[in-house]
Amino acid sequence: MTNPGWGGAASEGTPPPQSRCARHPDRPTVLSCSRCGRPACPDCLRSAPVGHQCVDCVAAGRRDRPSARTVAGATMRSGSPMPVVTYALIALNVLFFAVTAIQAGSLMNNGAGVVNRFTGAATFDSSLFGHLVLDPLAVAQGEWYRIVGSGFLHFGLIHLAINMLVLWILGRDTEMVLGRSRYLAVYLVALLGGSASALAFESLGAFTAGASGAIFGIMGAQAVLLVRMRRSAGPVLTIIGFNIVISLTVPGISLWGHLGGLVAGAAATAVLVYAPTGQRTPADVARARQLGWAGIAAIGVLVVGVIALRVVGLRDQLNIA
Repeated sequence: MTNPGWGGAASEGTPPPQSRCARHPDRPTVLSCSRCGRPACPDCLRSAPVGHQCVDCVAAGRRDRPSARTVAGATMRSGSPMPVVTYALIALNVLFFAVTAIQAGSLMNNGAGVVNRFTGAATFDSSLFGHLVLDPLAVAQGEWYRIVGSGFLHFGLIHLAINMLVLWILGRDTEMVLGRSRYLAVYLVALLGGSASALAFESLGAFTAGASGAIFGIMGAQAVLLVRMRRSAGPVLTIIGFNIVISLTVPGISLWGHLGGLVAGAAATAVLVYAPTGQRTPADVARARQLGWAGIAAIGVLVVGVIALRVVGLRDQLNIA
């Protein structure tokens, strides 16, 4: 019988076994992670609210921590993230305008054309403009692509400059709050809403073009976001009201296209930011995101349904088989 304190194995000079760092087996250590308990050398430990944690536990904690999100569910990015979608939309509009201006040989009259008073058909100086402008007769004959394509055309440089300036001012902040994919979805739904409203309520011989419907949708989106965040929406509502007055008083502006885009954009944003989020757990956030996308899809289907009904009515009116 031996006694370790009186001549046993420990007293014969044999050192007790030492722990070694889990990440560096060649480094003896008496330290350990306060979270997982594994031995760790000083290089592998980081200060924590309680004790020290190994680098693996610190990384796992970062992955498990939910990201900060906006009221629309978009991940909040550090710094000033580039509004990629807004810049891409501006670039597309400028590109389409450049092509039509080159084809027409004019910056101010790129959408000039002649309408046949007997058939209602139009011939434009720019072939691209004539191919994409929102023409109810052409849409009734199956050229549905005009419903989207017309949203990237503009009647002259001033029309383009005003729309792109407003998109640049309002679009960047709206994209940051909604997130890129949701922002693009709201923009496209507003564009469709503007085209649907113009088709439904403008005169049969009206030719409509411009991003104004989509931009009115972004105005509506920003107003909804400000109300949701309990901030003053007064400035945006003033801009909306001012533009509606212009639409009413200046000839040649599609009031219905603007109103349709405004309503569609505001509605699409509302289903995103007012979707129930529960306790904001990851599961709740995912569910709210799914509900928001479902709401946007439902609004899109409704808008397409309005367009389809209008086309059916036009075909009957024009006796198109």
